[in-house]
Amino acid sequence: MLAIDWSHAGPTMLAAFLASLVEFIEALTVVLAVGAVRGWKGALGGTGLALILLLVIVLALGPALTHIPLDWVQLGVGTLLLLFGLRWLRKAILRSAGVLALHDEDKLYREEVASLSRFARATKGWDRVAVASAFKITMVEGIEVVFIVIAMGAAGGGLLLPASIGAIAALLLVVALGLVLHKPVSTIPENTLKFTVGLLLSSFGSFWIGEGAGIDWPGADWSLLGLLLAFLIAAMAAVSRCKTLRRTA
Repeated sequence: MLAIDWSHAGPTMLAAFLASLVEFIEALTVVLAVGAVRGWKGALGGTGLALILLLVIVLALGPALTHIPLDWVQLGVGTLLLLFGLRWLRKAILRSAGVLALHDEDKLYREEVASLSRFARATKGWDRVAVASAFKITMVEGIEVVFIVIAMGAAGGGLLLPASIGAIAALLLVVALGLVLHKPVSTIPENTLKFTVGLLLSSFGSFWIGEGAGIDWPGADWSLLGLLLAFLIAAMAAVSRCKTLRRTA
């Protein structure tokens, strides 16, 4: 049995937790709208079906990647994580600078309620609209979670389990918030979360690209902190520059 160094796995678990938290909050908003308008049977049924399918994907693809040479996996996964992180970071920078509007969960909820209300309710059996709507949003947001979990788990060192634990913890937290609040989780600073996740994924991606290319990072895993600081400085400079350009436009 592969022993896990939890001090090494901690940053992986944190990154998976935060990334999953953002995605599951977005899914929760739509699922709550589906449940309120179409009924909870279809909403929970579609969500549960999607979660089962996502779990099967993780169990199927995660172990399969262990048969590929580790340096190839690190290089490929690092590149994808870097691109993924930069995409999140770019949006977070533009929203922090006021170029893009902040994500409004309450507005999304109202729009989804209005959209679902246009369809006739099923008189018996499963509401196909409710099932399909909940399944679709859970799969769309969940696929990104699966990608992050598998990508981090594929980097070696038994990281699939910590990444999975982080994602499951985020799922349980969002489900608990949904049960307690029964409304969109709009009080969580989503853009701050996306900013943080973008920094973490970009740092992990750069680190694994270097390892896959044979770079001997100074300080080994501690060099992740240096990469994180570098991305943070660059991102804050970009926010400042975007604000300046916006004021002079």
